[in-house]
Amino acid sequence: MKTYQVPVRREDKVRAGLALELVAASTGVPKEQMEIRARLDGRACRARWLAMYLAYVTFGWPMDRVGHAFGLNRSTAAAACRWAEDGRDRPAMDDLLDRLERCAKAVMEAPACELPA
Repeated sequence: MKTYQVPVRREDKVRAGLALELVAASTGVPKEQMEIRARLDGRACRARWLAMYLAYVTFGWPMDRVGHAFGLNRSTAAAACRWAEDGRDRPAMDDLLDRLERCAKAVMEAPACELPA
């Protein structure tokens, strides 16, 4: 079976990576485990779904862009976002997602920093 891939902008990869790292830091599921292109165990799968939802709400991406940035198709991204949105009915999940959104926005809105060569 051929892996689903489309060209993805570097900026989108960086932002998707940020979402994965934030979810990894808050759930304990390693980023590398969420990036595996085989069927994931339940915990890693749900962590990746959280990262996709975080990218969707924080960056305002359409489902196609979310899917492409994570190396998945649109329908998979949409299912992940529906699951996360349904999870917001639970106060603990809603609080986690609010904190992750604030953190991701703070990083992306920070002034650019020129690094010396």
